[in-house]
Amino acid sequence: MHHHGYAWVGEKKTFDKESVRRPAGRAPTASSEMEVHDRYREAAAVFPTTDVPPIQTAHWLMKPPSMVRGTWEEPKEAGAWLGLQLSEFAPRFASAQDREVTRLVLLVQGAVERLTWGGDVSLGHYLKGTVFHSVALVTCSPNRAARDLPCPATQGRA
Repeated sequence: MHHHGYAWVGEKKTFDKESVRRPAGRAPTASSEMEVHDRYREAAAVFPTTDVPPIQTAHWLMKPPSMVRGTWEEPKEAGAWLGLQLSEFAPRFASAQDREVTRLVLLVQGAVERLTWGGDVSLGHYLKGTVFHSVALVTCSPNRAARDLPCPATQGRA
């Protein structure tokens, strides 16, 4: 078991667009409404390559390996990376409560605990202005929520 890290910073309106944050799923039937067809086409075209965080954390594993920001065998190492991500962006967090050091330390400790038993971690914070910061740690090989998803580090290898 190991853990992959993912990070994204972007406009909140992009983050709010659900169709790019979900895999396409099954194709709609001929009798489906045009809106369903449009969502399916957009998801099929955009989801596999967009770096916008997926709605389900485990679905990061469906993304290209180039989106992985780091891979760690030990939960504490992954937690250290998470702590760096949070401390880098904390001065820009819109909420003063979210910037509190004690809260950030507790978030990292909780993340390490969750990774230890094979869970995933996904955190998001509004930054000043209209920007959103998302960071995730996804347990791999296997993932508890999506056991059938392959490890992105092995995709494309013979």
